[in-house]
Amino acid sequence: MTIGFGIVGCGMIANFHARAIADLPDAKLVACFNRTAPKADKLVGEFGGVAYTDLDEMLAHPGLDVVTLCSPSGAHMEPCLAAARAGKHVIVEKPLDVTLQRCDAMIQACDSAGVKLATIFPSRFHRSSQLMKQAVESGRFGKLALGDAYVKWFRTQEYYDSGAWRGTWELDGGGALMNQAIHSVDLLLWLMGPAIDVVANTATLAHERIEVEDVATASIRFANGALGVIEATTAGFPGSLKKIEISGSQGTAILEEEDIIKWEFAQSQAGDEQLRQEMLGRTKTGGGAADPAAIGHHAHAKLFADFLESIRDDRPPAIDGREGRRSVELILAIYESARTGRRVALSDSCGQ
Repeated sequence: MTIGFGIVGCGMIANFHARAIADLPDAKLVACFNRTAPKADKLVGEFGGVAYTDLDEMLAHPGLDVVTLCSPSGAHMEPCLAAARAGKHVIVEKPLDVTLQRCDAMIQACDSAGVKLATIFPSRFHRSSQLMKQAVESGRFGKLALGDAYVKWFRTQEYYDSGAWRGTWELDGGGALMNQAIHSVDLLLWLMGPAIDVVANTATLAHERIEVEDVATASIRFANGALGVIEATTAGFPGSLKKIEISGSQGTAILEEEDIIKWEFAQSQAGDEQLRQEMLGRTKTGGGAADPAAIGHHAHAKLFADFLESIRDDRPPAIDGREGRRSVELILAIYESARTGRRVALSDSCGQ
């Protein structure tokens, strides 16, 4: 049975969704919605389907089963609620939304309607990320001590000027953290487990006409006792691949985009050396470090395939709405700490 997809919002990231859908033998793009016709017409001209400028009309399209949301971050809730009311499953480009109230409304609406909800964090589907997760779960690191995320990217002023929503609290939800580094925030929480509190600083240093931060640092305490650091910027010319570093009493591993550049454990295992060789040179793009379009769609395709399996098997998708909410909660706590100058427990940010 072929599952019909519709895309809401036909900007740059919609092309990656369309390519991922095209890669799946049991999926088909049947409809696209954009408030202005030219973008929708262009997307369907390349990938097929019917273009709409009215969301309700798109949601009534025959054979539409799944809606993917590519609208600005702070405009995810409304089409999500509409899709849930129409009985459509929903996949949301990161972040789930920009406040916890909006995230919770989306989760509740999909639960009530009996439809699936997923958040797009494709980095979890890279083989390197999966290997890191397996090493954590099998105890190879021993007692976890540090979990760090570094996202030193670069965005030009023209990038922020290219859309009125960019760099605004209302629709971007934040800057280097909420828009760019959220992928690494999600990976860090997935690997290290829940964070319990944070102390942080943010600043806007290199860009004009934006409300949000272009540099941020945060010190994290995790529930397992480990500590961690998040560094994020869009002012780091020329832009570097994102890194996740996990250290414990029995080992250290460093993930750089899709590569594992360090894999050292006190207790070596058969296959460690082969893994070190195989997991180098796997990153084939710029990883979005300097150009937001310089990414691949292969991990999106894996995430979409998992979503289709979750529909068939009637199970939660690998990264459901509740998983997507976790990174938003931590980032909001970071913003609150930077604003107030105090340590913030994760529960303290729940009202934002």
